[in-house]
Amino acid sequence: MEHTALVIIDMQDGFNDPIWGKRNNPKLENNVASLLKHWRENRWPVFHIQHLSRNLKSPLHEGHSGVKIMDCAKPMGDEPIIQKNVNSCFIGTNLETILRKAGIINLVFSGIASDHCVSTSTRMAANLGFNCYVASDATTSFDRKDQNGTTYPGDLVHSISLASLHGEFATVVNTRNLIEKGNMQ
Repeated sequence: MEHTALVIIDMQDGFNDPIWGKRNNPKLENNVASLLKHWRENRWPVFHIQHLSRNLKSPLHEGHSGVKIMDCAKPMGDEPIIQKNVNSCFIGTNLETILRKAGIINLVFSGIASDHCVSTSTRMAANLGFNCYVASDATTSFDRKDQNGTTYPGDLVHSISLASLHGEFATVVNTRNLIEKGNMQ
């Protein structure tokens, strides 16, 4: 997995707040921790993305404890924390510059939420020319309500989000394949 970085998006305590609704994938934290451990053991590059909401009432605002990165994804050593305040980790940050200088061409995305920041960042990375992979079981989504009041379960939102990415913007893989098989197929 030469020239490959793990990008952990918005694994923050504020996403445990009930305002977000019901979340799918109860194994998210374990799978993110497993990927992170594997990357560290192999000394591959890891990037932590932290959302800093501009909304004063958001659990992800700098003034709230929810902005803190979850224990399962805590940065260590010189692992960079890239702070953003929009959905894409490439807008208003120096992430692309850092990746290019390091010769990174492959990105493995994990984190919260598959239909928002993970999807937006993956799409943009693909458009910038990176080879993108999304760890299906190291991402999650929440139940979503549409403009007509219909609620869609997080499992469905998550599945559709991954299906929309796969083959067009990324290859969707699972944590086991990334760790045990050492490939992204």
